[in-house]
Amino acid sequence: MIPLPQKPKVITEEGHRGVYEIEGLYPGYGHTLGNAVRRVLLSSLEGAVITSVKIEGVHHEFSTISGVEEDIVDIILNLKQARFTVHGEGPYTITLEAKGEREVRASDFSAPSQVEIRNPDLHIATLTDKKSEFKMVAEVESGLGYQSVESRKKEKVEIGSIALDASFSPVRLVNYEVENMRVGDRTDYNRLRIHIVTDGSISPRESFRKASQILVEQFQELASSFTENDESAVSEKVEEEETEGDEEGQEVLKRRVDELDLSARTLNALSRAGLKTIGMVAKKNEKKLREVEGLGDKGIQEIRRELGNLGLTLKQ
Repeated sequence: MIPLPQKPKVITEEGHRGVYEIEGLYPGYGHTLGNAVRRVLLSSLEGAVITSVKIEGVHHEFSTISGVEEDIVDIILNLKQARFTVHGEGPYTITLEAKGEREVRASDFSAPSQVEIRNPDLHIATLTDKKSEFKMVAEVESGLGYQSVESRKKEKVEIGSIALDASFSPVRLVNYEVENMRVGDRTDYNRLRIHIVTDGSISPRESFRKASQILVEQFQELASSFTENDESAVSEKVEEEETEGDEEGQEVLKRRVDELDLSARTLNALSRAGLKTIGMVAKKNEKKLREVEGLGDKGIQEIRRELGNLGLTLKQ
């Protein structure tokens, strides 16, 4: 039997940076676990950023504003660095109004109680005239990984608004090192050291815990699906075939959920839960869907609507 490693040790924790060490890993498991945790940290943790902005007097991103030092391209680059913590489904609207000769920072945003600005000192723009006026309305959304404007074309953007590429991941940098160590008579066991840098919306320790939990949930699902004498995988396939016997219906069930007109948040929640196809979603009842992290009433309504358009319903 492969022995379990020791519990992680905190080497350093300073602000947004943390270093953690795991000893006693079975030979080769340092890279196995290190690479898996690194990939999840960078791609699968939820963050919140500005996804669109409407600036008064501006109709496209190549404009300039009288009395403002930066052009719109530079302002957008600054807005992309703004980081938030949101409590709820969203999206949420934040506003900013500034006048006079001054520096505009992220702290100048007015936000609802569900939205926390994590880097309030972030520079947004510089007003160079006493008569300068600078107003904007922005949308803050939560999501996973990176989403380009092109990948979110399904979402409706208000006329006059500028859509932004969204880098949701709250983890900025992850590195890991593996070295051999002695365990008993063997000298080829592994010591894993992981370096994590976040954007401040989540602590390095919490990001490590969440990434580990995601991996545990994924492997638990695999393990429970193929236990000894368990024919659930076969029975589910038969059930799917009985549910829709005709060939056209089968093709619908095999289609990917990202082909549906769902919001980015709903698609992210389904993806993280491993629900990749329409058939996999349709086999869930509402109670099971509510257990999916990040999927609330709004998301379930979207799913019901899209399934209904295809002549499908959630499992009763």
